[in-house]
Amino acid sequence: MSNSIDTRAPFFPNSKTAQKEAARLRKAGNVHRNTYDRAEEIRTKTAKDAKVSIPESIKDFSKIKKAVDSSTPVDNQSKIADLKARIQAGTYEVDYDALADKVLQTEY
Repeated sequence: MSNSIDTRAPFFPNSKTAQKEAARLRKAGNVHRNTYDRAEEIRTKTAKDAKVSIPESIKDFSKIKKAVDSSTPVDNQSKIADLKARIQAGTYEVDYDALADKVLQTEY
């Protein structure tokens, strides 16, 4: 059973309510149009507010996100399981030189 009642406000131009209201106004002859000067005034005042500027950093982030989303996922489960097993068995040895290099890379 479909609902034939359009609950959207006539503000939305493609809603049935708005179309019915526009038809009713046209039929009654109550359609008021702005004069050319008034329409230009409205366009001029709203043009500066209608512009949106997106910072370059956001654009860069968007490009990076698209690249990451389109890349194939990396499955590290076997590597993690191997590390856990080696740690539990006591056979895992830390490479202190590699660890120090990583710390220095992130710090400087």
